[in-house]
Amino acid sequence: MELEVIKLRKQFNDCVAVRDLSFTIETGEITGFIGPNGAGKTTTMRMIANFETCTEGDIKIAGVSVLGYPELIRDHIGYVPDSLPSVNDMTVHDYLDFFACAYGYKSPLRQKNVRAIEEFTKLLGIKEKIVDSLSKGMKQRVAIARALISDPEFLLMDEPAAGLDPRARIELRDLLKVLQEQGKGILISSHILSELAEICTSTIIVEKGRLLKAGKVENIVRESAINSKPIYQIKTINPPSKEIIKTIALQPMVSGISVIGNIVEFEYAGSEEQAIEIVGYLVSEGLRIVSCGFKQANLESAFMNITKGGVQ
Repeated sequence: MELEVIKLRKQFNDCVAVRDLSFTIETGEITGFIGPNGAGKTTTMRMIANFETCTEGDIKIAGVSVLGYPELIRDHIGYVPDSLPSVNDMTVHDYLDFFACAYGYKSPLRQKNVRAIEEFTKLLGIKEKIVDSLSKGMKQRVAIARALISDPEFLLMDEPAAGLDPRARIELRDLLKVLQEQGKGILISSHILSELAEICTSTIIVEKGRLLKAGKVENIVRESAINSKPIYQIKTINPPSKEIIKTIALQPMVSGISVIGNIVEFEYAGSEEQAIEIVGYLVSEGLRIVSCGFKQANLESAFMNITKGGVQ
C-alpha cells in the first residue's frame, strides 16, 4: 500500500511553509524525513494526519484521497507527535482505553486490544501510573501505543527520539524495526541522522518547504559522494598548532581546511598514498596522530552536501 503526497502546499499569511511537495511512502518501509529546522517537516506531517488543512495539493492512500474521505486517516494513519499533551489525571491504561473507545471498540474486544498494545509496547508494568508522572521515554511509548490502537498501515513520527536517553533511543529503534517487520510504513523525522541511517530504508530531504532529494538511503549517499570532494581527516592527541595547520594548507591538492578541537579535515584531490606522505611529514614535525584517512560517505555528509542551511 502507498501513501502519496501530491504537490502539497501550505501558506500561513505571507509565509509559504510547504511548497509543491510530492513524495511516496510504502508499507514495510521506514522513511527518514530530514531537513533543517523550519523546513516544513512538522507542518507536512500534520497535514497528512489532517491536523492542518493544506492550501493546495492532495494526499492519497491506495489511490483514494484522504481529503475527500477523511475517515481514511483514522483507520490507516497513526500520528506520534514530538511530545505528549499533558495528561495529569489519567493512568496509562485509562488513557489508552479512552482512545480505544473513541475508535469505536466495544468490550470485551476493547480490553483485549488495549492489553495487547500495552504488552507490545512494554507498558504493562506501568499501566496504573499517571501519564504525566512518566519519563520522556515512557511517554513516547504511550504516544506510540495510542497511535497503534487502530492498527494503522502508516505511522507518522515527529522527532520521537528527541530528549531520550541512550537506552530509550535503542529501545525505540528496536520497536520501529519490529513495526517494520509487521509491514507498517513509517515516516520519521529526526535530527539524529546517524540513528536514522541505521534503520531507514529510504529518506526524504527537504529545505524551505521544498523537496531536495528522495530515494533509497544508499543511493542518495552514493550519489552525494560522487558529486562531492573527498574529505581527509586527521585526529591528533593535542590540538595542532597554527604552524602545523599552515603546513597542511600549503600542501598540493589540499583545500577547504577546517579544525575542530583535535580533528583536522580538508578536501583532498590526491590518493590515499599521497595523503600518507603528508601524514608522515607531519609526524616528522612532531605532530602526534591518533588516526587518519578519508571520511566515509554517510547520510550526514549527504545531508550537508545536499542542503544549503537555509531557513524560512
